[in-house]
Amino acid sequence: MSKRLSSALFAMVVAVAAPVEAADYSDPTWPCVQRKVETLSLGLMWPHPVDPEGTPATDEMRQDIADLAGYLSLRRVELETLQPRVNAFAETYDGDVQALGMVFAEVFDTLSTRRGRIMKGIEDFSLSQIALADKIDSLRAEMDATLAKAEPDFDKVDQLEERLDWDQVIYTDRQRNITYLCETPTLLERRLFSIAQMLQQSVQDQG
Repeated sequence: MSKRLSSALFAMVVAVAAPVEAADYSDPTWPCVQRKVETLSLGLMWPHPVDPEGTPATDEMRQDIADLAGYLSLRRVELETLQPRVNAFAETYDGDVQALGMVFAEVFDTLSTRRGRIMKGIEDFSLSQIALADKIDSLRAEMDATLAKAEPDFDKVDQLEERLDWDQVIYTDRQRNITYLCETPTLLERRLFSIAQMLQQSVQDQG
């Protein structure tokens, strides 16, 4: 598959996408300015060991952990509104580092899985745009070759031009979404860091 964009298409990308000079186009599956980080590390965000065998013994605590983790994982909930729920949990369990660590582990699993699905979508999006750009290049080359003939088939030229215009519209409309798509994994990563800091602060405050 050719990864070449025509000069006209490249101009469209510059016009409608994020600044291209910072992007690394050596990876055709990653069209974003943001650096590609495929996987996140729980240990880089949470400084305490999280023991899979250290799940709290009581059903009530397990349910409280699941409830808080589910709430913290909701992207539509603003970070500043999370603090009261975190404080209440920390007070109930005396800032227990294992309980708070289990909360973060569940949040991390949910958001990092969601982030992975989004990144896969970005990769698929990028490859589909490359394929569409190649199709546009082929249509343009076919139209130029038809026009260069001694007796051009103008009906065919009209058909090619119509297909070319339509594909260019689709390409440009899709490309307008790239900034939002590329920001989403980074926003999830920042949310995880913020939640880790919030929970870590509860360990310190209650310790």
